[in-house]
Amino acid sequence: MSAVAHALTLEDVVVEYERRGVGPVRAVAGASLEVGRGQIVGLVGESGCGKSTLARAAVGMVAPVGGTIRFEGLEVRPLTRRARPPELARLQMVFQNPFSSLNPRRRVGEQLGEAMRTLGVVSRAQRAERIAQLLDQVGLSAGVARGYPHEFSGGQRQRIAIARALAARPSVIVLDEPLASLDASAQAQIANLLVVLARELELGLLLISHDLGIVRHVADTVAVMYLGQIVETAPTRELWATPLHPYSEALIGAVPRADGAGILPEALPGEVPDPSQPPPGCRFHTRCPYVFERCRSEEPPLVELAPERSAACWLQLQGEPPAPPAVKAERLARAVPAE
Repeated sequence: MSAVAHALTLEDVVVEYERRGVGPVRAVAGASLEVGRGQIVGLVGESGCGKSTLARAAVGMVAPVGGTIRFEGLEVRPLTRRARPPELARLQMVFQNPFSSLNPRRRVGEQLGEAMRTLGVVSRAQRAERIAQLLDQVGLSAGVARGYPHEFSGGQRQRIAIARALAARPSVIVLDEPLASLDASAQAQIANLLVVLARELELGLLLISHDLGIVRHVADTVAVMYLGQIVETAPTRELWATPLHPYSEALIGAVPRADGAGILPEALPGEVPDPSQPPPGCRFHTRCPYVFERCRSEEPPLVELAPERSAACWLQLQGEPPAPPAVKAERLARAVPAE
């Protein structure tokens, strides 16, 4: 991990849930992650890898059974909204479906004003001024405050949800698939908005997404998650140029391109294993095209291999990793267009 101070730090976080007839299942199995002010961190991986569970644990919605989560030096605990300390009000979350997260019976302005009252903004005039400012920040007119959520498009509702998170003057916002329910045009607009907000407000953003194209466009750093564990972290440009973990390589090779290509390579068969019965050793070894004996018996740690670059892969951690198949170079050439 970097020595730089971070606003949100997750260290060796473990989250379990009960599955009927099975018992406790580890959805997150020792994940570590950092988000700094003004930084956009993308968290990617296939469905079922634990991304959303980790996001909810980060803001106190899910109780971890192991590890620590700290926000600006304060431990994040699962608390009721009434008991939530004011310091944690600066840690906000935006969900995938804005229609379900907004109250359909209350006007937009009322919902934005509610967050302000927790910060001591009690004057009606002050709230009205701040509401207009918030709506302007997310690209909406002040008149939106008088409407109800159902009167707006999906993209507009997501902007409203972001404005509500901003009302608490956060330093970090966790966004769980905030673009997944939107059309392509709205996705691009909201993605650009997130970049602007992060830079102008020095917001830390943890962006959970299955869409690597969007993550590549907006994120400064990317964390790759597989079966409950972070298997690689790297600056976005470096990850796309030279992925260190075979799973990262496969995900990048699967990003759709203009020629219609972009599917998981044939060398990566199958699906994410059941988290109730994870394979021994490296959790990815059952699908890895470069697997060797150590992968099947020993779990590789997440190790910093270069500044701001970490990976959990025996190919990288042993002294002289074997030369990968020639198809790797060809796949990377197809996945990374010339700048």
